Amino acid sequence: MHAATQPSEFAPAFCAGIQYYGPSWPGFAEHAGEPAIAAGAGAIAGGNSRAAAYQTLLAADALRYLTLQICGAKASGHPGGFASSAEAYAALVMLGHTHIVTEVGHHAPGFYSAMFLDRSLEEMGIHTVQDLRDRFRERHGLLGHLSGAIPGLLAPAGPLGQGQHFAMAGALLHPGRLFPVTIGDGGMGEPYVLNSMMHFNTAYPAATNYLPVLVWNGYSQEHHSMCATWSNAEMTAYWKGHGFENVFLVDAKNFDDQDQPGAYVDSSQFALDRRLAFTAAVLQAADAAAKSALGGHRTALIIKQLKGAGVHKTGAKAHNLYPADTLDAEHISSALQRRALSPEAWQIVRENFTRAGGGPAAKTVVTERELDIAELPPLPIREFPRGENQVPATAFGALVAAVGQVDPYFVVANADGNEASAMANINVALKIRHPVSDALYNQGPAGQVYEPLNEDACAGLTAALALFGARSLWLSYESFAINGWPIVQTVAQAMAELRRKTPSYVCMFTAGALEQGRNGWTHQRPEIENYFAAQMKNGNVYPVFPCDANQIQAAYEWALGTFNKGIAIIASKSPLPVYTTLEQARAGIDCGAVALYESADGDKTVVFAVTGDMVLLPVFAAKARLEAAGHKVRIVSAANPRRLYRPTDVAWDTVSQPDGAFMSDAEFNALFDGDCLIAVSGGPSGPLEPVLLRTRAPRRDVMAWKRGETTASAGEIMEFNGLTGEAMAARAMALLG
Repeated sequence: MHAATQPSEFAPAFCAGIQYYGPSWPGFAEHAGEPAIAAGAGAIAGGNSRAAAYQTLLAADALRYLTLQICGAKASGHPGGFASSAEAYAALVMLGHTHIVTEVGHHAPGFYSAMFLDRSLEEMGIHTVQDLRDRFRERHGLLGHLSGAIPGLLAPAGPLGQGQHFAMAGALLHPGRLFPVTIGDGGMGEPYVLNSMMHFNTAYPAATNYLPVLVWNGYSQEHHSMCATWSNAEMTAYWKGHGFENVFLVDAKNFDDQDQPGAYVDSSQFALDRRLAFTAAVLQAADAAAKSALGGHRTALIIKQLKGAGVHKTGAKAHNLYPADTLDAEHISSALQRRALSPEAWQIVRENFTRAGGGPAAKTVVTERELDIAELPPLPIREFPRGENQVPATAFGALVAAVGQVDPYFVVANADGNEASAMANINVALKIRHPVSDALYNQGPAGQVYEPLNEDACAGLTAALALFGARSLWLSYESFAINGWPIVQTVAQAMAELRRKTPSYVCMFTAGALEQGRNGWTHQRPEIENYFAAQMKNGNVYPVFPCDANQIQAAYEWALGTFNKGIAIIASKSPLPVYTTLEQARAGIDCGAVALYESADGDKTVVFAVTGDMVLLPVFAAKARLEAAGHKVRIVSAANPRRLYRPTDVAWDTVSQPDGAFMSDAEFNALFDGDCLIAVSGGPSGPLEPVLLRTRAPRRDVMAWKRGETTASAGEIMEFNGLTGEAMAARAMALLG
């Protein structure tokens, strides 16, 4: 039956913009005369009452209605996936569990609808449904995929396979509080999502207070999901095989009274009593799952119903709207009318949502305030004498160990192992987290070094911890970092939008391209540095290239004092010369660059602008050749190239905790002026763009990485890429004419 439109004066003020209202459901007076969440309670008294199920179903349909209407308002957005999760989401809220994150960015309109209902979006001036419609998928509004900058939402969601990390980080930092995470079955054909949780479950067996909620609806965004053919028993076994002790599965098929074909059915087509029975089962399962997770058991909740249940279409066709899917289109308007609620129902839903969890999420969830973390004492920085050979990675590791010994929240992640990167001192001090205690391998159940083999899992947990307010560190070979970098980019972007301070997310990648000769091209992939370079213009991303063991300590010291930034430190694990004093090292990080060497005199001046440490060996060899030819040489380490841009090159003033420190023209020219300039990198040339943009040298060139090959030594791989002292000197002589 199509619902009739009612005049706005019959509805609460927040409903302005709702197009369709319906009559009250049968039994409304009996089961919804008062909010099921009592004033001051924060949650329903229990999951077994008829009123609780009735009002949970009202909430589910309110979420469906808003999700479809705001998408229809822009003929854009993704209503189908969230619609199949509506009963589960509503049940968690009614039970007072409002710290909900998601793996599925396409569920954004549903999450925004929930934040609207609990009044969180009033923090950004969204007071009515019309406001919600107007601001959806607009700049300074509600972006198409979730952002942690939206009031009440804990974390972003974009690339699939990331959301569980935010729930796990929340569980580690806030014991006793439940962090549900909704996960779509569209990505379940890939093993990574559960694989990452399995390692976490093994490493942190006591941190069971996160709750994966699988939205098993049979479809991904364009086709059937890869697990669509599994039986309920197979799905349960899959989760139990990944370390989940208790798996609660509610299948809408068991409540179907409409003889719908297939394994996946639309519960919104049931008669009201069967809809209520299904909702009651979801509510009870969610309650039991929450208690199990909070009670120390690894637990999962699965809701199985057809994708698009209750909206305009079902299956993958419900996934997103196209330009023709407007509010005037019959299939959209008729779907809205089927889900239309009475004004009284909207009021009861809002009262429940504003009470759930103790108040609007924007005022109650843990990410709306800064985490209280340990203050760091001065770091035990050691100044190495210039001219000594020291291992940058090892010098860095000593500082990491000191941070972990002071900060119990601190987690270090490394898939390939710290010993392989000359940072065994981290493992000695902080221990690898492992259920088996073994002093020989520096491992034990209370360790702070997290070592899953998947770089995604390393980057995911540490990035999530940083976003949630804790210090963390991801260590990797530069050659493998690309496997985890997407979540770093996601979190760095989220940090740029946050309304609170959070420790910067710090990574350190050993620059294996020039060190891993015998391993060959599989370990020689420095091209990710161009990825970092492209992100520098975002405003809060800093690739840092310390030139020696003193400067890597200065780089980490600086990084620990920053907020809301993404910082990637790139350095070697081989003994290399120390070029700087500690004072020079700090100046190079703070200002962006520092001169390592300058000839006393000479005919024409050759400037080498260098990112990296090992590649300085052939640069200094070139210096000797050029001086012998009567020329003056200046070698400049471009340690923090983000600071070498011009302010207008970077969106620095658009981000949270903005950093507007850029090298002045006078300082820049003093470092980089010469008769010719050669930009040198042991990786790609992208990080040197600011130098090439600003230099006044009349002749310039670039000498950088080309490709990998198996070699016997670092010198041989540099020779293969044309990075020898002889080649650099010859290039300079050619430029000088």
